[in-house]
Amino acid sequence: MENLVVLTGAGISAESGIKTFREMGGLWEEYDVMEVASPQAWEKNPELVMRFYNERRKKLLEALPNEGHRGLVELEKYFNVQIVTQNVDDLHERAGSKNILHLHGELKKARSTSDSNLIYEIDGWELKLGDTCEKGSQLRPHIVWFGETVPKISEAAIICEKADIMVVIGTSLNVYPAAGLLDYAPHGTPIYLIDPNDVGTKNNNITFIKEKAGTGVQQLFNILKEKYSFND
Repeated sequence: MENLVVLTGAGISAESGIKTFREMGGLWEEYDVMEVASPQAWEKNPELVMRFYNERRKKLLEALPNEGHRGLVELEKYFNVQIVTQNVDDLHERAGSKNILHLHGELKKARSTSDSNLIYEIDGWELKLGDTCEKGSQLRPHIVWFGETVPKISEAAIICEKADIMVVIGTSLNVYPAAGLLDYAPHGTPIYLIDPNDVGTKNNNITFIKEKAGTGVQQLFNILKEKYSFND
């Protein structure tokens, strides 16, 4: 069974009502990124940071997976699908995908400020100042903030090195180090890029599917079905 590695970004969750950061009307229109998503912000105004992520968490609890998420689950019948996502939502999990690596953390989790190995599920949508880990330290959002290292990037690179097929959905390929993951795919690996917008890349192996995630994943399914001759 071929290894199908899927790199997803904010675009796949946009159809579920999750705002993207960089498009018009996205979250950065309402907040200065450095005031809500950086270690400096946490040190300066943890109340604002908490409120920002609590608002996002509340909206996530109201969101549902869309056809893009569900289409990737369908592909697990025919491929060994591994999802590497830049998203912090849990819509892939709720859709039923089995193998998911979150590069930038998970919105519905919190971690200790004194021991990064202590990670907890958040019950509901609210994380508050005064919520502590078992060692008594304040909990923070389990998110990789701007200026922080991406701990799982090496694991993601190893996954991409084993790809027989790569799919990119809803990401601008402008955010590093995630954007560099395509470079780890073996030479000649077919790459399918699903995005309604123009995405600049120098890679010649890319087949562009200029659609939103839901429609694009269905088109991808049809392309792969013809190429690999499987029956749905």
